[in-house]
Amino acid sequence: MAEGIGAVLFGIILIGVLFVYAVAAIRIVRPYEKGIIERLGKYQRTYESGLHLIIPFVDKLSKVDMRENVVDVPPQEVITKDNVVVTVDAVVYYEATDPVKLMYNVANFYMAATKLAQTNLRNVIGEMQLDESLTSREKINAALRQILDDATDKWGVRVVRVELQRIEPPVDVTEAMHRQMKAERTKRADILEAEGDKQAKITRAEGSKQAAVLEAEGRAEAIKRVAEADKYQKLTVAEGEALAIESVYGAIHAGRPTNDLIAVKYLQSLEAIAEGPANKVFLPMEVAGVMGSIGGIAELFKADSAPEPSPTPPPPAR
Repeated sequence: MAEGIGAVLFGIILIGVLFVYAVAAIRIVRPYEKGIIERLGKYQRTYESGLHLIIPFVDKLSKVDMRENVVDVPPQEVITKDNVVVTVDAVVYYEATDPVKLMYNVANFYMAATKLAQTNLRNVIGEMQLDESLTSREKINAALRQILDDATDKWGVRVVRVELQRIEPPVDVTEAMHRQMKAERTKRADILEAEGDKQAKITRAEGSKQAAVLEAEGRAEAIKRVAEADKYQKLTVAEGEALAIESVYGAIHAGRPTNDLIAVKYLQSLEAIAEGPANKVFLPMEVAGVMGSIGGIAELFKADSAPEPSPTPPPPAR
């Protein structure tokens, strides 16, 4: 009976050992991982994701995360080219490209990447002026990424990108920069205001000039039209007077006036002239001939008004 109990215990122990062995032999590699198999301390193979069996106590499986990871570079003081101390910190994004190199070529990748980023960050910013370092984040990021990528290539890691989190100059330098920025903005505001005032004056002057030109052109056009209208009116009046004179002249010639009639009309004209406010009346030189005609007319009137002479008696007969 004792032998039966011993056999049962041995079977239970054997089953337990086999169970532990089976559990130790089964390994699961996640989709974002790679498995490094070492057999008796020597690299054997690389496992992809999935379920794998190893030899317990002989093989050792180490998992390498292939996802993109980040290294936080702690803040540090960096001296710029113009001897200004600034506080800088950054973050480095990387991903593993060769799990074997990452496993065997670097003992502590996180520590190594942190120190390497700090050192090269000092070198990159140390070659720049303060103003350049504050405005050249993209340039610093690109330069630092290239340096770290080249340095970490033998570690089986690719640096994806580097981002500067902050660049902080000292308090007194920050205050000076604020005053400078305020002065610069005030200067630009004054310049813009002066430019605006200048442009406004130029615009007003051009508007006044254009208005004056248009007004002058309008006046010239009005004067031209008035002159044309006056000219047309004068021509019309002159043509009318010419027609009237021509008609009167024709009527006069058709009526065949005598010198007596002309003299009478001339006297009527002189009477109208004499009725004016002038004290002196100037007569043309041609009036002498007319006066002679008037004198002849007066003699005619006298002859007509004189009494007829009595008839002379005939002489007595002898």
